[in-house]
Amino acid sequence: MPSPISPRFSRKQALSLGLLGGAALLTACSSDEDSLAAQANAGDSKGYIAGDGSVTEYAEAERGEPVEFENELFDGSTLSAASLRGKPVMLNFWYAGCAPCRSEAPDLNSLHQTFGDKITFLGANVRDEKGTAEAFEKNFGVEYPSYRDLNGKVLLGLSKYVPAQAVPTTVVLDAQGRVAARILGQIDPSILRTILEEQANA
Repeated sequence: MPSPISPRFSRKQALSLGLLGGAALLTACSSDEDSLAAQANAGDSKGYIAGDGSVTEYAEAERGEPVEFENELFDGSTLSAASLRGKPVMLNFWYAGCAPCRSEAPDLNSLHQTFGDKITFLGANVRDEKGTAEAFEKNFGVEYPSYRDLNGKVLLGLSKYVPAQAVPTTVVLDAQGRVAARILGQIDPSILRTILEEQANA
């Protein structure tokens, strides 16, 4: 995985304090993974592993190669990562039974309306059949499309960045198709807005 520029539990703190030192970065990253691992091993029945909203941003020089994936959207069309290049992308992993996904849906809708055609918004539904996904989208007024990712093709293409079953996770790709940022868990809309503004103006 490319080296993160600033994985942290609070972007707001980082904005006021500046970039953290290398040891602190390793500690934050380790804490993220430990939290997810603990939930995976808990054996409860909630059906998802929730991150804590921690944000990892990747310096442009550290982003590596563009990600590669291709899968079918719920409307039956096929969309590849390569075809998305030229514009930043917000990709949100979700499914209808995930409580944090329901909570963040209105904020994602609002950001989608704010950025219009400057940012491509997409979802990747990791669990639902078409009827369930469409009912969710209708209920929450989601206007951007989602991948039907039951086969995990999109998730596999981002496996270096998105832990299995960590839903919701939001990934922001730069215009070259490289991962610029990742949010584990429910988004903070002000933080995601700032990330998207940075990419839209890059």
